[in-house]
Amino acid sequence: MILKTGLAAIALGLSATCVAGPFVTQAIAAQPSVLKAVDTDNDGTVDLNEARPAASALFDRLDRDHDGTLDLKELRGRVTAKDLAAADPDHDGTLTKDEYLTLVAKRFKDADPDNDGTLDAKELRSVVRLLK
Repeated sequence: MILKTGLAAIALGLSATCVAGPFVTQAIAAQPSVLKAVDTDNDGTVDLNEARPAASALFDRLDRDHDGTLDLKELRGRVTAKDLAAADPDHDGTLTKDEYLTLVAKRFKDADPDNDGTLDAKELRSVVRLLK
């Protein structure tokens, strides 16, 4: 019985890995391409002056109804409802571009533990969904 349970657990783990594997691989593979796309001075890191235009362009793409704001649906999982509420000072349930860029700046600062003003590929992981 223990053998069957163990084999079932291994099979379940392998099937989950096979299903999630491509997504994990895509997320990891996307890092260098995002870094390369956002790193306009090609120094291998991204500073906030490089991140802002990428975030601004993403905001414009996500704002499908062109009302100048993003709601939770338009943000498509890039932020949680709690994060949206915290970044929404007027509490209207949406983010203007300025509010969105303020959120990006906060996430950027949070992702920069050495406070050097730049993010390398590893540090960029927590901000990538707000840039690309």
